[in-house]
Amino acid sequence: MNIGVAYADRFKQVWLKLEVPDGSTVLEAIEHSGMLEQFPEIDLDKQKVGIFGKVTKLDATVEEDARIEIYREITADPELVERRDE
Repeated sequence: MNIGVAYADRFKQVWLKLEVPDGSTVLEAIEHSGMLEQFPEIDLDKQKVGIFGKVTKLDATVEEDARIEIYREITADPELVERRDE
């Protein structure tokens, strides 16, 4: 079955199209994609994942043509944020 896996860090976006066995879970698809090796900062215990913009669980079954998205935590470095009251 053909699917996509997408992730974006602060510097680049990656969207991989790949084939996974029928009945694969979101976690299995992410592992198969190689994203965890390409982006070692991904922590699936903390980060959410989704399919086509809807948050889902790692054990959800993937369907044909799904786009799995790994969402990074959105945090701001106080040193880099402009103060609005200045």
